[in-house]
Amino acid sequence: QVQLVESGGGLVQAGGSLRLSCAASGNIFSISAMGWHRQAPGKRRELVAVVNANNSTVYADFVKGRFTISRDNAENTVYLQMNSLKPEDTAVYYCAARKMLRTIYDYWGQGTQVTVSS
Repeated sequence: QVQLVESGGGLVQAGGSLRLSCAASGNIFSISAMGWHRQAPGKRRELVAVVNANNSTVYADFVKGRFTISRDNAENTVYLQMNSLKPEDTAVYYCAARKMLRTIYDYWGQGTQVTVSS
């Protein structure tokens, strides 16, 4: 099993920045990719960014150029640096981890609220 704990959410004005952290513990050696997803009220959960075991990254179009995902393997932590935040970025952000050779996410954190005011 793998446990994921997010932190760093909060309230920020449009144009501001936040950095989310996701600390992983447990059987972390089984993990390949880690990603951030988000879910806004009344909307489906959507992928924001992924960092793979080889540190390659994938971003949703709506965050390209504004958000950066990174991975510190020594600290077992994944970060999401969010700049130029917009009100439409308001959502609960979830960290997730995927086992090797899997295409779906196996482990999820509890989520952290990000609210961007206009």
